[in-house]
Amino acid sequence: MKVVILAGGLGTRLSEETDSIPKPMVRIGDRPILWHIMKIYSHYGFDEFIICLGLKGQIIKEFFCNYRAYSSDFTIDLDTMDVQVHKDYRERWKITMIDTGENTMTGGRIKRIAEYLEEDTFLMTYGDGLSNVNLHELVRYHRSHGKLATVTSVSQPGRFGCLTVSNNEVTGFVEKPQDDNILVNGGFFVLEHGVIDYIEDDDAVWEKKPMEGLVGDAQLMSFWHRDFWQPMDTLREKRLLDELWKTGAPPWKVW
Repeated sequence: MKVVILAGGLGTRLSEETDSIPKPMVRIGDRPILWHIMKIYSHYGFDEFIICLGLKGQIIKEFFCNYRAYSSDFTIDLDTMDVQVHKDYRERWKITMIDTGENTMTGGRIKRIAEYLEEDTFLMTYGDGLSNVNLHELVRYHRSHGKLATVTSVSQPGRFGCLTVSNNEVTGFVEKPQDDNILVNGGFFVLEHGVIDYIEDDDAVWEKKPMEGLVGDAQLMSFWHRDFWQPMDTLREKRLLDELWKTGAPPWKVW
């Protein structure tokens, strides 16, 4: 099962960090948040990734093309260009990196990589959020209900774009909830290939018409994750994740 990561966002509210790099390359500790996300999936045995690139996507390409050099200790002889590796850190990941356009919306990015999704079921998330969601339980739940899509929902008071849920089925969306007893889209989707049919073009925002269409057809289910989830939308949230990483036992580190 492949993992699609939307890594083309502009990160405008992190401008201090994203002037020269794309948002998914903003570091938590000494590694990009994108690496942390991939480590979560890899822990559960999901090692094939499709990264949807956008603005400054070449920086993500360069990071992974030079991953061994970035991660390992080595001696290099500049005369002969012989390299002796001392500590070799590798991942068992297979990564497909696709330029999905600088201005393409979230849904459009998914549609652009449809040809790389040979299997019917795939996982999808954003390149800026961390969680300790149990991905095996998420996939088992998705397979149990037989619908096209499952979204991980989380409790997050004060955020817009909330979900209304009845018997675990997403029945609608509320833009400005009046109370704190709400659920929001936490990413970490499981999707069938059929969701591509709900996406029109590059301008399609996944969280709007495609998800609304799935709700209208009773094809979107909610998997409620009650534990740690944290997006990185602001500098304050970036610093919070940094502080959690420094503890040595951040809640998303399941590996």
